[in-house]
Amino acid sequence: MLFLQQLINGLSVGSIYALIALGYTMVYGIIKLINFAHGEIMMVGAYIAFLLAVNTKLPFVLVMLVAMVLSAVIGVLVEIIAYRPLRKAPRISVLITAIGVSFFLQNLALVLFKADPKIMPELINKSPITIGPLQVGTVTLTTLFLSIVFMIALDLFVKQTKPGKAMRAVSEDKEASILMGINVNRTISMTFAIGSALGALGGVLYAIMYTQVFPTLGVLPGLKAFVAAVFGGIGLIPGAVLGGFVIGMIETFTKAYLSTQWSDAIVFGLLIIVLLVKPTGILGKNQKEKV
Repeated sequence: MLFLQQLINGLSVGSIYALIALGYTMVYGIIKLINFAHGEIMMVGAYIAFLLAVNTKLPFVLVMLVAMVLSAVIGVLVEIIAYRPLRKAPRISVLITAIGVSFFLQNLALVLFKADPKIMPELINKSPITIGPLQVGTVTLTTLFLSIVFMIALDLFVKQTKPGKAMRAVSEDKEASILMGINVNRTISMTFAIGSALGALGGVLYAIMYTQVFPTLGVLPGLKAFVAAVFGGIGLIPGAVLGGFVIGMIETFTKAYLSTQWSDAIVFGLLIIVLLVKPTGILGKNQKEKV
């Protein structure tokens, strides 16, 4: 019984990590950038949802959608202002900029909202649902359902739509895409918008699940989502989803059967093992780079 309960909890937590990991992997896949500010976009989404929940009477679905849209706009602004001017700069310059954007957003939230955690209002009724011998929280089921819906929607968008095919083309060969008439800047901005929106959704669900919002909210989940992206194969959408669920399961079962103090150490230890054994990740393939 405990095993099934923890399995459902692990899937729920893992789905949040998968949503955030998708932002990392999409941006890396298209411009080879590890966007270390992505965890802070998640935090921004959570704060937007908190402000809407406190100051308006909007239902959960509208709060979620507004938070996703506004976070997408912020993600695009970050790309245009901070990353686009460095498009041809060495990767280390862009990486340092990403870390700088991360600290900027953290400290901006600290100035605006102070350091004390804010309590997220109850946007989802938390009464448990009984399924046979199991009791599953509505937040857990809602998180899992929404995550899966948006993951499927992203997969269909990338594979079936013209903008999605443009994203795949730019990821494969940017110069050839330009020759084929694809607007690369617009495609990259769209990638940041989608990744930021999914990160914000993860932030909203995470804040509802753990009931708190604070300036460093995105640090640890962001790092774990990065581990998930690397574990599955950074740059691959299926890899981010697989990695997210695996990391969520490992964390949940570690807390249930070993110790809450060891869960983070085991997750990051897993990253070291994966990088040693298969640096490209579980689904990644070795590629030769032309010099």
